[in-house]
Amino acid sequence: MKFWKLHGAGNDFIAIDGETYLIDDYSKFAKHVCHRHFGIGADGILVYKKTDDADAQMVYYNSDGSIAKMCGNGIRCFAKFIYDNKLIDKTEFKVKTLDGIKNISIDVKNDEIENIKVDMGKATFDPKAVPVTTDKDIFINEKVDINGMSINISSILIGVPHSVVFVDKMDKEFILNYGPQIEELDIFPQKTNVNFVQIIDEYNIKVFTWERGCGYTLACGTGICSSVVISKYLGLVSDKVNVESEGGKLFIELVDDTVYMNGPAVKICEGLLEGK
Repeated sequence: MKFWKLHGAGNDFIAIDGETYLIDDYSKFAKHVCHRHFGIGADGILVYKKTDDADAQMVYYNSDGSIAKMCGNGIRCFAKFIYDNKLIDKTEFKVKTLDGIKNISIDVKNDEIENIKVDMGKATFDPKAVPVTTDKDIFINEKVDINGMSINISSILIGVPHSVVFVDKMDKEFILNYGPQIEELDIFPQKTNVNFVQIIDEYNIKVFTWERGCGYTLACGTGICSSVVISKYLGLVSDKVNVESEGGKLFIELVDDTVYMNGPAVKICEGLLEGK
């Protein structure tokens, strides 16, 4: 089976043509190939499928075998994969996901993709949609006690559930300790992704993410979008924000509450996967 490995700001994926290679159990396949010792190693898999509803369909599974409705860094890598492999022949196209159809725009110079812009849609603040268990109309800056520590958490939905915790500085030990605990809080019936956000100024922030189904990753596209939306809601940033993660940088624009994600996608390698 031919595969590509790509990364978006350090968030890495294995991409395959699901029309050429048919797989019965994507969950089992994802757990196998994403394993960093016994497989290729990645945060998730991207599978190209044909669809009558859009120019292409992206099927996405996390490294733990769980399916996800959307992946921000993943959809940019998916766009590069299908464009470079001539599965699509235009620079503006639509990709079907479990979170709906996403509009993609690619900037190409000298046959190389320089930037990929994704219309991520609008964030949902309704706690029932996130979901988060609360009697509040929105779940923003709510204090939650975790092992005796009071932490302010804000939660919204952008494709998948995301929670934001603002910090004065990035502390990896703190993130690795509290990320998994917040992910599995009882108030999140479907668990949550956890983004730790440091505000630099109104145009620049840092975001480190503990991902549901992956653990700590070098970047999370939907998490970065969620972090900007919540930061903007709280009056902490502008509507155009540069975001730095451990693995790279993205540029997020908010236009009439619609979120636009701009960033790169990089091919790491391609190869043949043997065995089952």
